[in-house]
Amino acid sequence: MKYYTAHWGVSLTIVSVLFTCALFYGGFAGFAHEGGLTPSQGIACLGLVLGCALFTICGYTVTPDAILIHRPFWSTHLSRDGLRSATFEPRAMRWSIRAGNGGVFSITGLFWNKSLGLYRAFVTDGRQTVVLRYTGRTVVVSPSSPEEFVQALVPTQATSRSVGL
Repeated sequence: MKYYTAHWGVSLTIVSVLFTCALFYGGFAGFAHEGGLTPSQGIACLGLVLGCALFTICGYTVTPDAILIHRPFWSTHLSRDGLRSATFEPRAMRWSIRAGNGGVFSITGLFWNKSLGLYRAFVTDGRQTVVLRYTGRTVVVSPSSPEEFVQALVPTQATSRSVGL
């Protein structure tokens, strides 16, 4: 079992800080009646930040039978059954279109691009993405050590850039 932190990219860090500051300002201005917000709207702003924070991706663990995507109080479980390949593909999400739900403190949800088709993302740094190709679906993650992460998915042989399972 090996744990990999979720490295935050620069753009995600900037967007998250701006979002948090704006909502905290709105929340506290609501309590002080300075921003034209009511106290209930201020509470909603603060609640939105805290609610979004629950979906922040903290890291990834490779176990013999699964890949765990860690959040602050829970994990998403990706079975390794049906995993055909794992490939370190920097910027694999480039030119993607969001196709479904998403996140604020991480790049999560359904996306589509020409090279990957429809895929689910659990990403914090779009510059160091690993593409997991399953039978019938594709998942993109961004562990702090992508080449080592790919190696951990293979029992013995294979290169660090691409692994067929």
